[in-house]
Amino acid sequence: MKEYSVKHDTFSIERNYNVLPAGVFAAWADPAIKANWFPKSDEFDFRVGGREIVRGAPPEGPIYTSVATYQEIVPDKRIVYTISIDMGETRISVSVTTVEFKAEGAGTKLIYTEQCAFLDRLDSLEDHMHGAKEFLDSLDAELKRTH
Repeated sequence: MKEYSVKHDTFSIERNYNVLPAGVFAAWADPAIKANWFPKSDEFDFRVGGREIVRGAPPEGPIYTSVATYQEIVPDKRIVYTISIDMGETRISVSVTTVEFKAEGAGTKLIYTEQCAFLDRLDSLEDHMHGAKEFLDSLDAELKRTH
């Protein structure tokens, strides 16, 4: 008999970018810019109720599908979305993510917070933190390249 479990966890990452909030927000909202720093989306509909779908697989591994649904968008201030991640046909986690953009001098303090439900020990806080740090590093490189 299969054993079911849920582990809840939350993490936040703060980053400072030398670009005003409008420029950092645009990097999340504009599909042409986002494609330069975030994994390629199969679908990108940046509006409340819209979705962003990303699929990928390690060599000879299962296909992972991430579906983000935008719950709130306040231009240059915050984005709130829910995300489900499936490994093949199996749901492995569900999260609520908030991205805040706060003006600091001539730049932006970005606060990324993820509240997670990890299902049946198939996903982990460490994996989510690692992924978030990687794409926030890629965002930094993109902003430095274009501003």
